[in-house]
Parts: sequence; structure tokens; C-alpha cells
Amino acid sequence: MAMKNTTTAFSSVRTLFVIFIVLCTLSLCLFFLSSTPKHSNPSTIQAFVSGNISQFSQNFIKVYVADLPRSLNYGLLDKYWSFDADSRLGSDADGEIRSSHLGKGLKFPPYPENPLIKQYSAEYWILGDLMTPQELRTGLFAKRVFNVDEADVIFVPFFATLSAEIQLGVAKGAFRKKVGNDDYQRQREVVDFLKSTEAWKRSGGRDHVFVLTDPVAMWHVRAEIGPAVLLVVDFGGWYRIDSKSFNSSSSDMVQHTQVSLLKDVIVPYTHLLPRLHLSEQQSRPTLLYFKGAKHRHRGGLVREKLWDLLVNEPGVIIEEGFPNATGREQSIIGMRTSDFCLHPAGDTPTSCRLFDAIQSLCIPVIVSDNIELPFEGMVDYSDFSVFVAAADSLRSSWLVHHLKNYSKEQKDTFRQNIAKIQPIFNYDNGHPGGIGPIPLEGAVNHIWQKVYQKLPMIREAIIREKRKPPGVSVPLRCHCT
Repeated sequence: MAMKNTTTAFSSVRTLFVIFIVLCTLSLCLFFLSSTPKHSNPSTIQAFVSGNISQFSQNFIKVYVADLPRSLNYGLLDKYWSFDADSRLGSDADGEIRSSHLGKGLKFPPYPENPLIKQYSAEYWILGDLMTPQELRTGLFAKRVFNVDEADVIFVPFFATLSAEIQLGVAKGAFRKKVGNDDYQRQREVVDFLKSTEAWKRSGGRDHVFVLTDPVAMWHVRAEIGPAVLLVVDFGGWYRIDSKSFNSSSSDMVQHTQVSLLKDVIVPYTHLLPRLHLSEQQSRPTLLYFKGAKHRHRGGLVREKLWDLLVNEPGVIIEEGFPNATGREQSIIGMRTSDFCLHPAGDTPTSCRLFDAIQSLCIPVIVSDNIELPFEGMVDYSDFSVFVAAADSLRSSWLVHHLKNYSKEQKDTFRQNIAKIQPIFNYDNGHPGGIGPIPLEGAVNHIWQKVYQKLPMIREAIIREKRKPPGVSVPLRCHCT
């Protein structure tokens, strides 16, 4: 009996001890949960270090639109549509739009359909989204604010690409000059205005966002806006090879240091061909298709060699042209009836052709060793693209044999994966003038998510700049990978 009582007492003590341990554990968990900063996004850490725990704790980005005059954005469209249809800026695609637009005085004119200009239209769709009333922008990643002190970033509403293209169309010979160059005057107006603002002075422009999709956009002021966040289609227009030290065995010597994957965002070209849905699939008798210019410069020299190797290969179509009036229909047919679409580097590492292939469910074959791609980290291009080293592609018959080794099942999987990501490369929101709700899965929303990822680095750069002693300069460095 005594032993039974002892056992019972011991059991009770043991039960109380277990309860005590559980309560202690729960208390410790609650303590750490309440006292440790949440790490739901990487920028929380940076905000904590900078002494402002709420700085980047929201799951959206706050954008202030710089107060530039209309003449530097939609006014440039008025100027474009005022040109005669027979000028260099005219095109068959724009003829009908030009005649319907004249005299209407639209607040938000349409963007050109001229393919040479349309491929760079990100500036139009991004601003159109921000100009849309906030009540129509529910759930989007960018929230427009009207107090610059509340903003994470300042968006610069300058249609830099359109400005450059108008100058090239009116007086190409003056483009690299400053005298008699209206585009230079507009660039100067933008930069001089921004530099006069308190927002620029306190950040050195590091929290300002420019859209520079055309490789020659903002040509004359690039060094001045280098610290800002640049939305570019690739870095090719910013790099220069040091010809004195460059040879077949050495690496490229990058001289320009204003671009970096740490602060800048690679954005898609605007695709020029319509979307093909998976349910609309048809026969694809052609193995490999390419339509474009044969003769290119710099890294594009590989294209010429590839052309000569592939032009007479059975099952391969290689043809000169660009998707304008007639070429567009040819490109639609060519891409939709081919398993693979070739994407070699041009004058710069990429082109809109890649995004036309994606919309056509044609598996991209990327031959561009230095390419940077939009939304990496959100999208895994190896799920739907074939990447080929330039050296391998130039081996006789190698590329054709390599592509023939892909089974039907593999190609079907590639196309299924392409179909899933087609929407994120689409800018057009389907609303007149680009004013209206954008799709959550579209390009503009993804661009703002990528800019949001840069906020910790932007904040860090601003703080580092503030602590420098007067007269001390820190050398620019390019972190490109």
C-alpha cells in the first residue's frame, strides 16, 4: 500500500514537471516571436539596421511620380502623331491611328504601333498604370503616393525612348551632338529639374527610377543618372569593349560602371506578335526558325556565322526581315509552325524576338553568352528555353543535331511551361491610353516587384553616401553577376 502511494505521488510529480516544462517552452516561444523582427521579406533586415523597422515592412512599394511637364511624356506622343505619315516616323501600322488621332486632343494618346518604337513601349505602360486612379488599382504591387516623403522610390515620367526616336527620325545627324538636338535639350531639362529637388539632393538620385529601354535613351546624361534605378532591356548598350586589350583569349573589359544587377532591373521588350494559347496548338513541321537582320555588330557577329552554317540545313528556316507590315504575318506563321526559335545576340545581347517566340509557344534557343533576362528569380528560363554556348553553336551541324535529340515529350513540356509564363511578359492592359487596371500577372506588376527587391541596396547606398567626409569620392564599381 505504501509503495502504491509512493508510485502515485511520483507520477503526480512527474506530470507536474512535464506541464512545467511545456509552459516554459511556450513562454520562450512567445517571447522570441514578439521580440524578433519578422523576416517575411529581405528588406525588413535593412530597415531594422537603419533604425526604422517599418521602412520596408509593407508588401507593396510606394511610388511618387516626379512632377515633370506633360511635354516630356504624353506631349511627345502629340508631337509624334503630328508628323506626316510619309516621314521616317510614319509606318503602315500607324497610318490609321494617325488619321484618327489628329485634332482630338486626347489627354492620353495611343503609343505608336511602328515596331521599331513599339518594342520599347514599357515607359508608356508603366506611367499609364501610375496615372490610373488608385481606386482602380486595388491589389497591385505599386501604390502611388502624393507626398514625396512617404515614397520608397520616385518614378521619372520621361518618355526617353520616344524622345530619342523622334530625334533620330527628324535629324539623325544631330543625335550625338548637343547643338540642334531637341532630345538632348529634353534630357537636360529632366536632369536639371530633378537635381533641383530636395528628393534628389538627399539621395543623389539613388531612389529615382528611369525607364531606358532603347539602348540610346538618355545618351548624353548617363553618367549623371548612373546612381539611379534604371529599367533596361539589357546592359548591352552600356558596355564598351576595350579594343586595345580585347582579343580572342581575353575577357571583355567593361568600361561603363553605371549599370548593375544590384540596383537596376532588366525588363522585357514589348512583344510584337499576338499570343498563341496552348489550346490553339497546330502542327510544327519546321525544326528551327529565325527571321531578322543577318549583319550585326559586336556580339552579334556570331549571328552572321550561325546564319551561314544553318541557312541550307534541312528543317531550318533562316530569312532576312523584321516584323513590320508584311514581315509580321510571315513571322507569325514561321514561329507558330516551328519547334524552336533561334535567339542569337544582335548589336546587344537580346531583342524583342525572344518575347515573340514565347507568345508563339516556340521554344527559344538562346545563343547569347552575356545575356541578362527579365524577372530572373521569379522565372526559371531553363524550364522552357534551350541555352547554347556560342562556341558550341558554331561547330558544324552541332546545333541541328542537338535540337533533334529533344523528344516530343520534352518539347511538349517546354511548351506547357511557356504557356504558364506568357502573361508576365505582356504590358498591354487593354485600356485606351493605357489608363486602367493592369493584370496582376502582367509585366508592369512584376517590374515593381523587382524594384521592391532593390530597396535594401538603395537604402544602404544612400546611408553610405551620407557618412562620407566632404571631398571624398568612392569609385564606381560594376557588379553585373
